[in-house]
Amino acid sequence: MHRRITIAISAGLLALSGAAMAQQQQTPAPGPSAPMTVPTPDYSDAQLERFVSASQKVAMISQEYTPKLQATQGEAEKKKVFEEADGKMVKAVHDEGMTVDQFNGINQALQQDPKLVQRVQKMVE
Repeated sequence: MHRRITIAISAGLLALSGAAMAQQQQTPAPGPSAPMTVPTPDYSDAQLERFVSASQKVAMISQEYTPKLQATQGEAEKKKVFEEADGKMVKAVHDEGMTVDQFNGINQALQQDPKLVQRVQKMVE
């Protein structure tokens, strides 16, 4: 059984949307309740390039399936459409030579590390 790309849609959109990332970086951090920053792994350019490519594919799949999900009636049918989309996203990630855990890990690191965001943005430009 494969792990789902639980945050794949946001990963694809974040990786491709430099403006959104720049806005997130400019948002002041909340006061004392802000989560502590955990050091992110040092990803190689090759790993990030695979992530960018996979994110682009995941975003295209998301764009294809979002209207289908919205138009689908019934929970069972929605689940079927979601699982089909998720399967395609997992395949797209694997086709780039990554595991779902690696993909999700880079996505999470992007949400915490502005320097990593800048590296990925340069690859997308």
